[in-house]
Amino acid sequence: MYSSVNTIWVLFGAALVFFMQAGFSMCEAGFTRAKNTGNILMKNLMDFCIGTPAFWLVGFGLMFGSGSGIIGSFDPLIRGDYSQVLPSGVPLWAFAIFQTVFCATSATIVSGAMAERTKFSAYCIYSAAISLLIYPISGHWIWGGGWLSQMGFHDFAGSTAVHMVGGICALIGAKILGPRIGKYDKNGKPQAILGHNLTFAALGVFILWFCWFGFNGASTVGMDSDALMETAGRVFFNTNMAAAVACCVTLIFTWIRYKKPDVSMTYNAALAGLVGITAGCDAVDAVGAAVIGIVCGVLIVLAVEFFDKVAKIDDPVGAISVHCVCGATGTILTGLFATGVTTEAGMFYGGGVHFLGIQVLGVLSVAVYVTVIITIVFLAIKYTIGLRADAEDEIAGLDVSEHGLLTAYAGFSMLPDTISEDVDANTVYTVGDVPEAEAIPVKKVPAFEEGTPKFTKVEIVCKESRLEPLKAAMMNLGITGMTVSHVLGCGVQKGKPEYYRGVQVEANLLPKIQVEIVVSKVPVRSVIETAKKVLYTGHIGDGKIFVYDVENVVKIRTGEEGFDALQDVE
Repeated sequence: MYSSVNTIWVLFGAALVFFMQAGFSMCEAGFTRAKNTGNILMKNLMDFCIGTPAFWLVGFGLMFGSGSGIIGSFDPLIRGDYSQVLPSGVPLWAFAIFQTVFCATSATIVSGAMAERTKFSAYCIYSAAISLLIYPISGHWIWGGGWLSQMGFHDFAGSTAVHMVGGICALIGAKILGPRIGKYDKNGKPQAILGHNLTFAALGVFILWFCWFGFNGASTVGMDSDALMETAGRVFFNTNMAAAVACCVTLIFTWIRYKKPDVSMTYNAALAGLVGITAGCDAVDAVGAAVIGIVCGVLIVLAVEFFDKVAKIDDPVGAISVHCVCGATGTILTGLFATGVTTEAGMFYGGGVHFLGIQVLGVLSVAVYVTVIITIVFLAIKYTIGLRADAEDEIAGLDVSEHGLLTAYAGFSMLPDTISEDVDANTVYTVGDVPEAEAIPVKKVPAFEEGTPKFTKVEIVCKESRLEPLKAAMMNLGITGMTVSHVLGCGVQKGKPEYYRGVQVEANLLPKIQVEIVVSKVPVRSVIETAKKVLYTGHIGDGKIFVYDVENVVKIRTGEEGFDALQDVE
């Protein structure tokens, strides 16, 4: 007989885990450059869409079929008897979709580490390989009744089975692929390549954190007993605790290490804590969860720096550090902090080294298996259709080269809208009545002549915070027209040294305001002195004032030129 509460719980968890694809999409897109946004979004869509039929056709049988301790059975379309592995009261297809979304999560981890330089066709192939073969076999060892589960290996929701598997694939793929163009200088020093949208990244992390309650919580696969309800509550609490503590620790650690708290690294820490607690969220108490969060909070910073600076493996989003390193670490730490409620007690709770040894063995064996198989897959792709995009395509961005997408931000300021009708360049269009301005006598000023007014352009570059005082001062001076632009820049000091994910940003381009004013009657010296008085603070970055001669001024609406063009009297 089926249990309605257990079935609903599993299906609800499956829906939450599916929505993690949105979180990964936002997080990866935010931590990479705008020119690759569409490519990132497409990959996170397709690894789920490719993984779903692949897991249905082959993967589920290999993972849960009653074969041997090494591999399940070949059961296309899931037609066999799986009663021996089904949770109590849960139908086969509810369990199948729950496992499908977990498989897709493992596959999607790889896209972030290999972002911005991987061929889309290659991505589709290795994503299918992960869902068809790699994840199901190691998953059989852990969750399908295989040899590791028989030994007592404990990975409640997938620190190793899902996250480390995806992280190992990401590590091998990024190593074979090589770094992005411009990531390292000729001396091998890493260069900071800033993500284009931290808002996206933050939204992605919050989505993932929310969905992780389904990822870990619903892994109880039941809520029909007091024991299961108690376990679910503990899982929820420990999941949240590890993530929150990891963020606090990384904030403090980066504040000390880089002199300022690192935003992107702290968001990575939330994921690191979540990954780390996933293996033992049912087995440890709140103290153990907090300690796991502390370890992952420090480890994520050191791991990102290690792969970036020492191993020279370019990982734009920190996927290797989050999923591989913290996934393995969390699994092993379960062997230390397990209280003995749902598993064998950990070493710190009187269990000795036996359970810890099993946890270490499980991590190492899965790592070796995944490394061997995914290396074969990547090398086969590399020497056939090619793994890496051409240099020209990488520089232009994978959005346009792989998908024909000029930009993921059409209509925004990142790229002007260039779409227009195919018209004769000499055609003049009018809207409504002919404007009265056409009847205004126009005086044309072809060049400087003796006795004509002199025009001067004053260009002021200053701090954003001083724009309003500058505008007010110019208005009081009698200047009513100006053009204001947001710009980025630095002087000879190159700005104050800052760090992005542990790498110093060499030339820190600071946000500035550029104000352009053309004057004729108002004395130029008055404009300069007024601007100096308003903008001066005595600190580096107050700005610059540039003065240019202007040959002519033309008002587009009326055609007036010279001094008349600066006036706006109807």
